[in-house]
Amino acid sequence: MDNTHNSQPGEAAPLIPIGHFFGDPSASSFSISPDGSYVSWLAPIKNPQGQSRMNVFVRPVAAPDSVPVQATFETERSIHGYAWANASRIIYVRDDGGDENFHIYACNPDGSNTVPLTPFDGVRAGIVDMLHEVPDDILVSMNKRDRRFFDVFRMNIITGEHELVAENPGNILGWITDHEGKVRAALAGDGVNRSLLYRNSEHEPFTAIATTNFRDTLVPLQFTFDNKQLYVSSNRGRNTQGVYLFDPATGLETECIYANDEYDTEAISLSRKRKVLLEVRYTSWKNERVIFDDDQRRLYAKVSAQLPAGCEISFIDYDDNEENYIVGMYSDVHSGTYYHYNTLTDSLTLLAQVRPELNPDDLAPMKPVSYTSRDGLTIHGYLTLPKNAAPANLPVIVFPHGGPWVRDDWGFDGRVQFLVNRGYGVLQMNYRGSTGYGRAFWEASFRQWGRTMQDDITDAVTWLIDQGIADARRVAILGGSYGGYAVLAGLTFTPDVYACGIDIVGVSNLFTFRKTIPEYWKPLNDMTNEMIGDPVADEELLRAVSPVFHVHRITAPLLVFQGAKDPRVNIEESNQIVSALRGRGIDVEYIVKEDEGHGFHNEENKVEMYGIIERFLKKHLG
Repeated sequence: MDNTHNSQPGEAAPLIPIGHFFGDPSASSFSISPDGSYVSWLAPIKNPQGQSRMNVFVRPVAAPDSVPVQATFETERSIHGYAWANASRIIYVRDDGGDENFHIYACNPDGSNTVPLTPFDGVRAGIVDMLHEVPDDILVSMNKRDRRFFDVFRMNIITGEHELVAENPGNILGWITDHEGKVRAALAGDGVNRSLLYRNSEHEPFTAIATTNFRDTLVPLQFTFDNKQLYVSSNRGRNTQGVYLFDPATGLETECIYANDEYDTEAISLSRKRKVLLEVRYTSWKNERVIFDDDQRRLYAKVSAQLPAGCEISFIDYDDNEENYIVGMYSDVHSGTYYHYNTLTDSLTLLAQVRPELNPDDLAPMKPVSYTSRDGLTIHGYLTLPKNAAPANLPVIVFPHGGPWVRDDWGFDGRVQFLVNRGYGVLQMNYRGSTGYGRAFWEASFRQWGRTMQDDITDAVTWLIDQGIADARRVAILGGSYGGYAVLAGLTFTPDVYACGIDIVGVSNLFTFRKTIPEYWKPLNDMTNEMIGDPVADEELLRAVSPVFHVHRITAPLLVFQGAKDPRVNIEESNQIVSALRGRGIDVEYIVKEDEGHGFHNEENKVEMYGIIERFLKKHLG
């Protein structure tokens, strides 16, 4: 770690270079081979143009000082993700310039025998099951037959040969395999209703065993180890989602494993070796876990005893014998550290720090806060203030998340730490519709783009000013995707609130946004009509909340970023708002990258973007 300067109590943190926050990490995404012999990770290489791209590296667990072997050689686009298919074969995925049509590749750990498994133009592929019990096969989903629908194929990872396992009749949203790798359950939707489908074997047709409105959650998580029941996340009969055992024979939840009255519980962990449920997880202001297994409880205790207090730990990967683990440690001021833990020797070995150039002493804590919306809802969020600065009369950036049906949570966020290091306070809020807080809070967002959802963001500004934290004349709004829409809506519908705005791939026109979504989103149209608004029946509403139709109200400076290949928020969303403003004689700074999609991911583009953001904020906030 670079400790050339430690900020002292009462002293402002040193100015940290942009690249420390947004350059590719020195190492990330560690994994371990199924036999425990090899450790792997992503690390940057330079392509012929001198640009950084993340690739897979491998070395033996028993030889920590050996020279790593480069297993992949991607130079156009960083690898999006990878995994061990078996002890001698690695699977990885990447797209082309941000188009999100992910292709799957396979290679040997020494970099040989690289095969493109899904070399089909315009097709998006994904992993359904790694088939741990079948050495050379995986299950993948592809919309190869029809761009709207994803079928399941069994694919050989040596040759790429594949055969259809389950054909999507047009309503399947997701597939579930049992512990033998058989496609036995699926989640179907007709737009506003969801059905859980089930079959006893792959030779039988699927049958709907439970049907709900999409507002009722019944999501299959995994099969029980006897392959007879399912673990599900369900909110049937309650406000928040809990984890239940579910009996396909009756179509009912039979036993509540865990439920929390304030927060949704949506994730579980199982031990494949010992065939037991280990834990369930949910998010309050931070990640929480409820452990059911004594061995798992002892494992956390042993690892935690060897790591600093105040940090979160997670078991990211482990081998088939559950003897070798990849442990991740992070906090709001620690970008992340990876360790190898061996259960037989109780030894914890440092693998790498994600960003060793960042000194935690120079970074600022992310504090949970809450405020009350104008109509009485409790809105939770996170406030991060400049290191050692008095929390009074500060320039502040309001930073609504994208989605919108996701949420912010506690942990390291390089974007936030960069802004705070430049002297700005940052408030992230989980406005109504943010997930994890139960059904009622989620449903409160329906048909509320630009209305009460936006009010929650505006109320955050009011709260900051009332608390004396923010200088009312120096509040900016920054966001991406739905957060970018919130930027445009904020500048349009509350023009006196913000000194400036920064929109990253944001929606400006809800009519054109709905027309240009990817084909594979279109089966969800009826549900989206209920959640956002029907372009025909709710034309007046959508026109009223689409910023592009009200640009005459925008007076604050605006900075816009857009990826040319964005499949979710088409480039015309940004083109429209920029053209409309420039048509009124308003100068808008507009940056388009031809090699990006939904957000900027290439290192050189991220560093450039935040350099532009830094100059923009300095000019308009001071």
